[in-house]
Amino acid sequence: MKKLLILILFALITNTFAQTKNFIDQPYIETVAKVDTLVTPDKIFMNILITEQDTKGKISVEELESHMERRLKALGINTKEKLTLNDLASNFKKYFLRRQDILKSKSYTLIVEDAITAGKVLIELEKLKISNVSVDKTEYAEIEKLKLTLKSRAVLKAKKQAQFMSEPLGQKVGSPIFISDLSGNSIYRSYDARPAQINMKLDAAAKEYKPADISFEKIKVESIISIKFKIE
Repeated sequence: MKKLLILILFALITNTFAQTKNFIDQPYIETVAKVDTLVTPDKIFMNILITEQDTKGKISVEELESHMERRLKALGINTKEKLTLNDLASNFKKYFLRRQDILKSKSYTLIVEDAITAGKVLIELEKLKISNVSVDKTEYAEIEKLKLTLKSRAVLKAKKQAQFMSEPLGQKVGSPIFISDLSGNSIYRSYDARPAQINMKLDAAAKEYKPADISFEKIKVESIISIKFKIE
């Protein structure tokens, strides 16, 4: 029985080695293809800090919170889906400490779809004396779908490159025998960098600030594929 197991194990190792050897011994051509694109972010994460310090304690956090939500809804923003409270436990602690010498604060994350809306939000919050607003990061909602599309394009480009290289030699490209995705983290964002600043200008007639027609820095997405094709 022991000898039988040894023979079976030897046969498996030999078969695996033979397959590997057959793969290496096949004539093949290897090519690497890269494709990339730039997309405009459609998810902009804004951090909003509401604090009684902004109004020197004249307006409570609860009032500022209510005014802010009303202004955001007036801009067409669904606050139930796009506005979330950060660090809930910490905010509740401050909420229950009702003493005159304590200025409460709450932190929120607001998601908007473009720079113009972000600019309008800044204007409305400024009117409420809420000035602690920053842009944390930007994202593209369909990023996973886009990455798959780029991979397909990279595969087609790799095959075309292989055909161009083999034709002068009188060779034909056969089926692929090995495909490797070299993309890794193929998304380049400016998370650590400061996103594009939102500028505002004063309209002389209306006496109101309006957001400039700008956009955030685009997100670069790329795919790199390595393929070995049989040569026939």
